[in-house]
Amino acid sequence: MTDETPDNVFDTQPPGGNLPEFSVSEISRLLKRTVEDAFPFVRIRGEVSRVNRHSSGHCYFDDDKAVIASVVWKGNFAKLAVKPEQGLGVVCTGRVTTFQGQSKYQIVVEQMELAGVGALMAMLEERKKRLAAEGLFTEERKKPPPFLPEIV
Repeated sequence: MTDETPDNVFDTQPPGGNLPEFSVSEISRLLKRTVEDAFPFVRIRGEVSRVNRHSSGHCYFDDDKAVIASVVWKGNFAKLAVKPEQGLGVVCTGRVTTFQGQSKYQIVVEQMELAGVGALMAMLEERKKRLAAEGLFTEERKKPPPFLPEIV
């Protein structure tokens, strides 16, 4: 007997050996339970990419090494402090769920906040440049205040 463990235990098993056998739906169900039990509520930091604002509310978050799908349910979208925009750095709080039928996972976003003050300033500067390019800050577009305002 040696104390050495082979590099890949599965390579040493004969076909039909002691390894458990699962159907595709069984292993998918077990993975779903494992993932959702391990990550019931998480905070994820990343950059919003591929925003798709149709009825399902899907968008994607990524960093320099990975991408995770996310969804903001329609009823929760209006409650978000920060709305997802392409390229925006955010921290999302939500639940990791899996779609058992296709063995895919995603985060269901409950809250979204900016990843830092720098991100907020960058977003405001970008918006300011875009509005200036549209000519919305030119003098001829500005209206003088009324002499006696009725509503303040």
